[in-house]
Amino acid sequence: MIRSLISLPGRLHFVFRRIRKRVLMILYRPLFGSHGKDFSFDPDGQYSYKTIHVGDDVSLGYLPILLATRSRIEIGSKVMFGPEVTILGGNHTTNYVGRFMVDVRDSEKRPEDDLEVVIEDDVWVGTRAIILHGVTIGRGSIIAAGAVITRSVPPYAIAGGLPARVLKFRWDVDTILRHEESLYPPEKRITREELTQSQQMTMPRKI
Repeated sequence: MIRSLISLPGRLHFVFRRIRKRVLMILYRPLFGSHGKDFSFDPDGQYSYKTIHVGDDVSLGYLPILLATRSRIEIGSKVMFGPEVTILGGNHTTNYVGRFMVDVRDSEKRPEDDLEVVIEDDVWVGTRAIILHGVTIGRGSIIAAGAVITRSVPPYAIAGGLPARVLKFRWDVDTILRHEESLYPPEKRITREELTQSQQMTMPRKI
């Protein structure tokens, strides 16, 4: 009985936190540029809201940071994030001689300083991964925990490291084609030529 009374405040606190987050998620969801069905996110994360576009069945995980004040973050469907993922759709301008970097205004930035981030369908982004501007994460990819993504990742690749590189592909081309055939209509499937080319260009040749 005493043990139950002691644990009661903890249980009430947990229930209150869940209710609070659920209510805030409902209130904040319309702030996003667009979103599909079954979209969940942590309202205590940091977002540039109107520049973020999300598909169906997406979970942004615990305490993410998604910021793109002058560009765009586009996230496909069936995407899941681990805790504390960061996506930055912009950068500072550092090319002005005789000026402090912090003094350069947004209006003085070059077009290449703020590039969109695209995360395609069926992607898993691991805990505390960082994805920088101008990057596309290909369909079916896995981003390892703690990875820093500075360049685009091809479909069905597993990428990790700092800076990240493609470690391997989830399957060979034939298996990926079977996977695509079971999930996507013909007009949306990745072709054998596209898959072969991306794997050959990404993985080093064995000598």
